[in-house]
Amino acid sequence: MSLVEYAAADGIATLTLTNPPANCYSREMMTELDAAILTARFDAAVHVIVIRGAGEKFFCAGADIAMLDGADPYFKYNFCLHANETLLRLEHTAKLVIAAIDGHCVGGGLEIALACDLRIARAGAGKAGLPEVKLGVLPGTGGTQRLVRLVGKPKAIELMAVGDTFDHERALELGLFDHLWEAASHEDFHAKVRAWAQQFVPPNAASRAVGLIKRACQTGAEIAIADGLALERELQQRLFESEDAREGLAAYNQRRKPEFTGR
Repeated sequence: MSLVEYAAADGIATLTLTNPPANCYSREMMTELDAAILTARFDAAVHVIVIRGAGEKFFCAGADIAMLDGADPYFKYNFCLHANETLLRLEHTAKLVIAAIDGHCVGGGLEIALACDLRIARAGAGKAGLPEVKLGVLPGTGGTQRLVRLVGKPKAIELMAVGDTFDHERALELGLFDHLWEAASHEDFHAKVRAWAQQFVPPNAASRAVGLIKRACQTGAEIAIADGLALERELQQRLFESEDAREGLAAYNQRRKPEFTGR
């Protein structure tokens, strides 16, 4: 059975974490997730990536604790290193990545979500948080680094040092989630996510521009502003040379709706 189910249709690649009951990740799942990210990256017909969990109880509850309990420190270090590399690959992919969170999103599951560009959760569907401190460890799949960049140092330290979990409504208030939607069912929620994601898919959007906006922000936030501006100029030049930029400018001058292709 695949641990990461891959499906692509209508410009959207959906990566489903599939390891019942809690969709916990192992080395094998991370290897499959890594491969799925690369598949979506190389597919020119894919413009948006959606990551979700199988079932309606869990997005992902993080690393498989039983697996880690039986592993030696050498394996654990390389396991964390590979997970870091996989999520960096997700961030470096110049396509918009959306986490569709229906169910609990805790520990490493939240760390996966934090590596996505946007996080949409279903109201009342579960808990979120980074409770690793209660196991005597720290969030080791990027949580300490991405959380502090998202909510600031004092709040990030408090959330991780206390280690509590909280409902999705509180996660929205804290800025961990970007949207919180009511949905009649698990299927209804994911249908709404797909419909919302279509706004970033051609012909509705210049998806290449969306992807390079992501790259400018992801990299630019980590470097000096002068270097960030240089990066911005280079990415802009790439867009000036694109078919979508020519179409967008022509459509504006002709007072018509542009028909983007993602090229």
